[in-house]
Amino acid sequence: MSIAIARPRSAGCTGVAAAGEAVRMRGVVCLLGRFAALAGADLTVRRGETVLVTGANGAGKTTLLRVLAGLTPVVDGSLIVLGKDLRRDPRAVRRRVTLLGQDSGCYEDLSVRANLRFFAELDGRHRSDVEDVLEQVGLLEEADRAHRLLSTGQRRRCALAVAMLRPPELLLLDEAHASLDAAGRVGVDTLVRQAAVAGSGVVVVSHEVERVRPLVDREVVVDNGTIRALAGPR
Repeated sequence: MSIAIARPRSAGCTGVAAAGEAVRMRGVVCLLGRFAALAGADLTVRRGETVLVTGANGAGKTTLLRVLAGLTPVVDGSLIVLGKDLRRDPRAVRRRVTLLGQDSGCYEDLSVRANLRFFAELDGRHRSDVEDVLEQVGLLEEADRAHRLLSTGQRRRCALAVAMLRPPELLLLDEAHASLDAAGRVGVDTLVRQAAVAGSGVVVVSHEVERVRPLVDREVVVDNGTIRALAGPR
């Protein structure tokens, strides 16, 4: 699968992002009910760097991605994403971040093609780009089906297509290989590699550690609400 990823567009990055950091998280606390999913977590991700996040089930890996995407609020600590204070203005970065996970973010009653055209128009992409991406992810035959009628694997392909159309400055992947066939899994690998080459920060959560390790620059583990570094895979 060949994927053309455009270089992410900068939106007035200042501060640490201008120095090459996509993420600077210091002492972040995030509560899910009364439970501290993150309890003083620190993480730095540089632009062009791919980081693998591991940890036990329920350790807070998905919560970490949602925090970085501006979807889950934090109650304490400092969180700078793409040069912006995410605690003060999460909407300032949401369109510059892509979270590729279990929820494709597509509209259930729209067709696959209509969804992709919507996201393409948001970023000024041409309609021909949609058709190219549909072919690349193997969804041409399903293009006129409503998103709610897709299988789990097809939904994953649709989410992958959206990510290809909207190259982010920060790419977050939550078990993105799950429910995909061999071609789709190669497509995710290619997306990760090309996003990093284009200068995006990339954070990958995956149980398929041996498959993902060749794609990443280093590995961290979420443990008891904190994040600690592991030895780099290279």
